Amino acid sequence: MNPYQQTFPQQDTHSKVIGYLLWIFGFTGAHRFYYGKPVTGTIWFFTFGLLGIGWLIDLFLIPAMDREADLRFTAGPIEYNVAWILLTFLGVFGVHRMYQGKWISGLLYLLTGGLFFIGVLYDFWTLNDQVSVRNAQRR
Repeated sequence: MNPYQQTFPQQDTHSKVIGYLLWIFGFTGAHRFYYGKPVTGTIWFFTFGLLGIGWLIDLFLIPAMDREADLRFTAGPIEYNVAWILLTFLGVFGVHRMYQGKWISGLLYLLTGGLFFIGVLYDFWTLNDQVSVRNAQRR
């Protein structure tokens, strides 16, 4: 093993299990958003996973996307997996924002249906960075 890796171990921020569960809905780009690839996630959303071809190829790309996300984002007390599950299933209620300690915007989402769903779409694009910043602040 590389001595550098022993000094600075890689932290697991994202889960392959969650990635593969989201891949089932991959034609919507869910797994790509989860791994911090919002541009291709949006393309997958509007093209149904590149007509299913990109979706099928992603079955084999998920381990690499998981490793890249683990290197790219900061681990900490706020779990990416919990934040993503809350956003995916309860996003319009702002629960994912409250989980991050963003109570005012969370309540605003609750009262406005996720700021009329536009805020939820914004969070699909930026949730990984939001969690990473919060985790870096709490170190």
